[in-house]
Amino acid sequence: MSNEAIDDVDRAILHALQEDARNTSSGDIAERAGASDSTVRKRIQRLESDGIIKGYSAEVDYQQSGYPLRMLLFCTASIHERGDLRGEILDIDGVVSVQELVTGEQNLLVTAVGETDSDITPVAQALLDMGLTVADEVLVRSHETTPFGEFRADDG
Repeated sequence: MSNEAIDDVDRAILHALQEDARNTSSGDIAERAGASDSTVRKRIQRLESDGIIKGYSAEVDYQQSGYPLRMLLFCTASIHERGDLRGEILDIDGVVSVQELVTGEQNLLVTAVGETDSDITPVAQALLDMGLTVADEVLVRSHETTPFGEFRADDG
């Protein structure tokens, strides 16, 4: 990551891209941020090259797309292995995210989606086969996200 600090223009860019990266032009962001279009384009490139913007992806409503089950699996791995296991866990069919937790006994949170229970069971089994302990499973009814408020441009 660059040594350059994130400023108000960067925050406005990050907020706008989190709101709707697909339908927001650099000109739209420039207007909101009080900067020029070329400045916004250069800043986006810097934020990408610095790894602050890691990529762009579609937010999928799994329920609407035929996969109504979203299961959170709280797992325990040895502390020295938990970070190394993320890639292997993401390779399991049905797994859509892995979060490394740094407090508590359960130190990995795995999110899996499926159409039926029989889609989720193999995920849990694969985790067990990797030597993880599945300490808890939670079925999620809904999931919503919002852009981080600290990135919002000051409208005042």
